Amino acid sequence: MTMTQDMLKARGALENKLRELLGIPVFLIEMDIFALPCGCSGVTINTRGLQLDDLEIFEEHIIKYFTETVISLEIDPAFLFVRLIPGTAEIASVNARMLCNNCYMDFSRGSGRQPRPDIYILKFDRRE
Repeated sequence: MTMTQDMLKARGALENKLRELLGIPVFLIEMDIFALPCGCSGVTINTRGLQLDDLEIFEEHIIKYFTETVISLEIDPAFLFVRLIPGTAEIASVNARMLCNNCYMDFSRGSGRQPRPDIYILKFDRRE
């Protein structure tokens, strides 16, 4: 299988799991794998219909499903977060990022689940 076929399969499977879990029409409208100039890389999945309340209630399941998805794409699930549409409780994207050293230091200094108003951290594994 090619990378794009793997992404299509992973996106569809995750969307179906979220719809089944939440019982609402959640849409994963785009999945992008990225590499940033700083050295970070990962995956971003743009969403529609997913709310912060849904995440807080079903967080354990959503983290499990998202972890399985990113592992299937050979992405380390050590840092998982969602990005909110500013001023709302609507989730704009779900993200897994393999942090470069500089960004790791920035996020490791942050406190709590929301280091910025538009980011809600699901998982942040500390490096040893």
